[in-house]
Parts: sequence; C-alpha cells; structure tokens
Amino acid sequence: MSNVVLAPLYALALLVPVMTLAWRRQKKTRNAGVVDLIWASSIGLMGIGYGLLADGWLPRRILVVTLVGLWSLRLTRLLYKRVRDEPEDGRYSQLREDWGQRFDANALWFFQAQALLAVLLSLTFLPLVVAAEAGWRAQDGFAVLLFLASVVGEFISDGQLHTWRTNPANRGVTCREGLWAWSRHPNYFFEWLHWLAYPVMGISLAYGALLWIAPALMLFLVLRVTGIPPTEQQSIKSRGDDYRAYQRETNAFFPGRPKRRTS
Repeated sequence: MSNVVLAPLYALALLVPVMTLAWRRQKKTRNAGVVDLIWASSIGLMGIGYGLLADGWLPRRILVVTLVGLWSLRLTRLLYKRVRDEPEDGRYSQLREDWGQRFDANALWFFQAQALLAVLLSLTFLPLVVAAEAGWRAQDGFAVLLFLASVVGEFISDGQLHTWRTNPANRGVTCREGLWAWSRHPNYFFEWLHWLAYPVMGISLAYGALLWIAPALMLFLVLRVTGIPPTEQQSIKSRGDDYRAYQRETNAFFPGRPKRRTS
C-alpha cells in the first residue's frame, strides 16, 4: 500500500526532467505539441504502474489498467503521428504569436504545469486499484460502456474530420459532417467522456466521490483554458466568417441538434 501511495511523488520527480528535455526539444523543432504526447503517455504509464503496485481486488485492477492503457495507447499513437508528420498544433502556434520572445521561457513553465496536471489526474486511478471490495457491480458495467462510447465517438469524429480534410474542395471550409454538425468539438467531448468512466466505477468505494474532480477539472480546462478558446481563436483566424457562422449554428461542446443555417 505504501509503495503505491508514494508512486505519484516518484512519478512527478521523473516527469519534471522528462518535460524539461521535451521543452529543450521543442526549442529545436519549433513544435510544442510534444508536450501533449508526453502528457498522454505518462498518465497511461502511471495508471498501469499504480495497478501493478496496489493490492486491491485483482479483477478491478486489471480492468482499470486495461482501460487506462487502451486510452493512453490510442491517444499517444495519434499524437505521435501528429507531432511527427504535421505542423505544430494551431494552439501552440497562436501562443508563439501571443507570447513572442517570451514563448520559450513561458513554455518551460507550461511544460512543467502539464507534468503536474498529469500526476494530479493520475490520482483518479488510486482509489480504484487499492479498493479491496470484491465483486462486480452495475456501475462497473456502466463505466465500461462509457469508456467504449468515448473510444467509438473519438474514432468516428477523427475519421470524419480526416475524410473532410483530405478533399481539396473543402480547403478553408469548416467540417460540418456527421458528429461535427452536432458539436464543434466532438473529439474533445468524447475525450472528456472517457474521464467519467472512473468516478462511475468509484461509486460506493472509499474516496470514490473525489474521483469526480478529474472530469470537472478536464471540463474546465477544455471549455475555458487550453482546449476550445485557443482552438477556436486559431480557427477564426484561418477560416474567418465561415467559422463564425459555424459557431452560431453548432453547440460548442455538448452535442445537440444543429441550428438552422442563417446564411
């Protein structure tokens, strides 16, 4: 038990220098998206590590490790291909423009903040892997359904966006196909949905109520800080009135019926 309780501190001590190295790399490559890659992979590794170190009910530990590992593997693979093959994410390009000569100095603190955020989010898995209560419950099944819905939703939304972008006729026009007609950011929504699986699984377990902090924090960050605001600022910059019309017609985050086009 003591080993797993101290594991987040050890993880943070390791992640800080790793993020520093990543920051040094982005100074050369001019692609700060590497911070997202390390963030996603480190959360997965921490979740798996906690599951291996803990002594809670084994089947639940296996389930948590499986869900966390699959989530991290999918997202890490996606981000790796993006960092390797694509230009820097528009969010970071916008920050380079906004921060100017202060970008590298500010980015160092941003990278370290992401290390701390990864460790804080990883705490979500601890009450689940240390819980000794045996036996499957209805909430465990519902948590798995939420996880599957998040994976399927992200797969569909990513595929629809990729198909749209590969058509030269759609250059400079916002994707309104499929899930993108119901939410301006279905990928963010389904990513957030994944974080709901763990507090649902934690219902009635010791400290389970604390697990709702993770989806609440993620929702705040997506809606107000690092998700939608910089993404939409960049989209308006690149697509102008077309994206402004999209904002009027389509829900920002939670899916809903599209509004009638006004022009």
